[in-house]
Amino acid sequence: MPKNKTHSGASKRFRVTGSGKILREKAGKRHNLEKKSSRVTRRLTGTVEVAKADTPRAKKMLGL
Repeated sequence: MPKNKTHSGASKRFRVTGSGKILREKAGKRHNLEKKSSRVTRRLTGTVEVAKADTPRAKKMLGL
């Protein structure tokens, strides 16, 4: 069975916790921040877990 190459874009976007969960950054906090309220920009900080439906695809791209 050949090894799977890690998708370089996915390795920059996702990280794996010690328990095996895959975390991602929230989208939408890169530009047009003057229009967004401070409540929205605060809500977009931090990391969240990848959705359950997307986890197998993310794991495959990370070579897990």
